[in-house]
Amino acid sequence: MVPRLLEKYRNEIAPKMMSTFNLKNRLSLPRIEKVVVNMGVGEAITDIKILEKAMEELAAITGQKPILRRSKKAIANFKIRQGLPVGCKVTLRRAHMYEFLDRLINVALPRIRDFRGVPADSFDKAGNYTIGLNEQAIFPEIDADRISRPQGMDITLVIKNAGTTEQARELLKLFGMPFSTKEQ
Repeated sequence: MVPRLLEKYRNEIAPKMMSTFNLKNRLSLPRIEKVVVNMGVGEAITDIKILEKAMEELAAITGQKPILRRSKKAIANFKIRQGLPVGCKVTLRRAHMYEFLDRLINVALPRIRDFRGVPADSFDKAGNYTIGLNEQAIFPEIDADRISRPQGMDITLVIKNAGTTEQARELLKLFGMPFSTKEQ
């Protein structure tokens, strides 16, 4: 079964992007290559169960088992030694990526209290977009009553062939990303 957003990209977004940016070849269109969901769990240094719970919740949110991230350097001020577990991440591609993006845009983001849109200027030079969320309870897969502590996460949308941030922003806008209304 083809995900809803992938079908929308092929049938609506791609032709509109080709006409808007005057692109001749469909392969030169900007498209989402992967979605990386990252949770930094600094408290895991003292209690590994916090990291295990975060990995369990990230697996429920994304539908994929996260990998453990370890510190690369020792940082004395933060009491971190090299090789200690400090977070977890998941990389989503193809159908899983579109399903997650659909749930993020249409279900999770509107559940944020006092939500006025995501910032429109969180693009890097390559055209990738990163959103920082304060807690995992906005996802319907997480039972808010069973959360021991709120855990934030970063979601990065890696956009391939984004010549400019304008093209990447337009792609996400056509997908339905609710950007804030203040001027860029």
